[in-house]
Amino acid sequence: MALSGLRVLELAGLAPAPLCGMILADFGARVVRVDRAPRSAVATDVQGRGKRSLALDLKRPPGAAALRRLCSGADVLIEPFRHGVMEKLGLGPEVLLHENPRLIYARLTGFGQTGKYAKSAGHDINYVALSGVLSKLGRKGENPYAPLNLLADFAGGGVLCALGIIIALYERTISGKGQVVDASMVEGIAYISSFLWKSQNLGLWNRPRGENLLDSGAPFYETYKTSDGKFMAVGAIEPQFYDQLIKGLGLDSDKLPSQLSFSDWPEMKKKFASIFAQKTQSEWCSIFDGTDACVTPVLSFDDAPLHQHNKQRSSFIKNDQEEISPRPAPLLSRTPAVPSCKRDPFIGEHTEEILLEYGFTQEEIAKLYSDKVIESSKLKANL
Repeated sequence: MALSGLRVLELAGLAPAPLCGMILADFGARVVRVDRAPRSAVATDVQGRGKRSLALDLKRPPGAAALRRLCSGADVLIEPFRHGVMEKLGLGPEVLLHENPRLIYARLTGFGQTGKYAKSAGHDINYVALSGVLSKLGRKGENPYAPLNLLADFAGGGVLCALGIIIALYERTISGKGQVVDASMVEGIAYISSFLWKSQNLGLWNRPRGENLLDSGAPFYETYKTSDGKFMAVGAIEPQFYDQLIKGLGLDSDKLPSQLSFSDWPEMKKKFASIFAQKTQSEWCSIFDGTDACVTPVLSFDDAPLHQHNKQRSSFIKNDQEEISPRPAPLLSRTPAVPSCKRDPFIGEHTEEILLEYGFTQEEIAKLYSDKVIESSKLKANL
């Protein structure tokens, strides 16, 4: 795979950092998740595919020293703590890059390493709010609405951090030097929303929230309930696509207002809604599949892997416990990702194996065990 041979240390965290590590693992990197010891009862990383786990107490000097030694043999460190935490542990970039000048030190945080909020707590909704994007999300007459925690945590956080790491690794092939990646989720989601910022003069967003082309204002960019309680998604923006939508709905375009007549949009939405409510989702699929009306079913997690298109592309995969998840994207023609089919690692499951791999002796490992700096969670056979 494309990232084979790459050594990555991911300090355990929530949501964005685990996704970043999983992306690298899916494409071939050897990712070690450094979990906290003493460990909690349950691992919080549900994105542990392809990773191994080492349980280490970083708050104790021998534990911090062990991580320093691991970093001296690593290519990438993914660090998800607030500004200043790693420095207090003696594990800041000045220390680790001095000992390993080729290290890519990725710092994935909500607010970044500098600024008023650098040491403040926050979550996805706070980062999306500070980026300006939240003000654009939501329906007319309602409060701004955050779409789960997808935007900042994962799009602006985990994915952009992975991109930053790959860019830094590419540059390292030229300079031979590592560097710090300061991945702020506020800036990440703001960057993801560049189109919104740069299209403000195109007339796409000049009306109040919920009354514009792409924010639920337009009747031809909306979801509609079907007779069986499911939904269809409509995205017929271009005139030629809109014409096919109208045809599929059984309407006469000559008897309808202009597509871009804003004042008629609310009434047109009601008309579309009443028509969609007359047939099942399956019936609408039979009408619109194979057309360019840009009408598709809103699929549940149960249905998405079973849809013919997704099945034909093998867009979803199963692990050895029959758990379904999305296949890594994008597809590479020559060195595609080959995601692990094994279950996610237990905390500390590979502690000894990893330390041996990074050059620790059995005696050093035994001392770390006796000092309760590391933990192991090897599986026992059921008798």
